[in-house]
Amino acid sequence: MKNEGAPAAAGQGDEMNAKPLCKAKSYRVYVDDNFHYQDESERYLEGEYGDCPAAVAACRRIVDDYLDRALPEAGTEKELWRSYTLFGEDPFIVVTDGKKNCSFSAWDYARERIRDLVGSSGVSSE
Repeated sequence: MKNEGAPAAAGQGDEMNAKPLCKAKSYRVYVDDNFHYQDESERYLEGEYGDCPAAVAACRRIVDDYLDRALPEAGTEKELWRSYTLFGEDPFIVVTDGKKNCSFSAWDYARERIRDLVGSSGVSSE
């Protein structure tokens, strides 16, 4: 016989009032490959993040990693830019909670970073 009047054991029942175990991750970072422009089959999910600054930091790391690897082979700022736009990874953010806004332009960030890297590396800016 089921005891309908008995209280639920601790931790059971009342799931509607349970607190979530972790914060929802509303920011997904996807990565496209500039070499396979507009080929969504080459796209991958890099990760999911709980806030915009963390997602932007992940995107920056991806661009920085490529530029750091490509810098030694680049003879000029122009060559590094060309290398990135032809072969680099192009991360972007998709907000899964439509009420939030978060944006990142990998190409704008790469352009800025290339200027910084070339100025500090001795690579020609021409």
